Amino acid sequence: MMMDDSIKRWMCKTTVAEASRAFALAPSEIEGWVENAKRRMENSMRANPLDIREHYEKQLKDLQEAYGEAMLELRARKKLQALLDAQDGN
Repeated sequence: MMMDDSIKRWMCKTTVAEASRAFALAPSEIEGWVENAKRRMENSMRANPLDIREHYEKQLKDLQEAYGEAMLELRARKKLQALLDAQDGN
């Protein structure tokens, strides 16, 4: 396996300004890459990475909706039972 000579490696001591000048890139573009890499590294080291958190949040939302529907059905059944009981009493 050969390494592609066109791939440029940056030393960790390279500053944003140096890299910007050397590779004709906007400093904001390089800073964006650095911030994106930091966020991804932080997320991968968490006990609950964000993608898992999103999954649990969606699951919680679905359960809350199901609970709400069950409560509405229960109230409707209680009202129906009260109406039926009232009819039987007349």
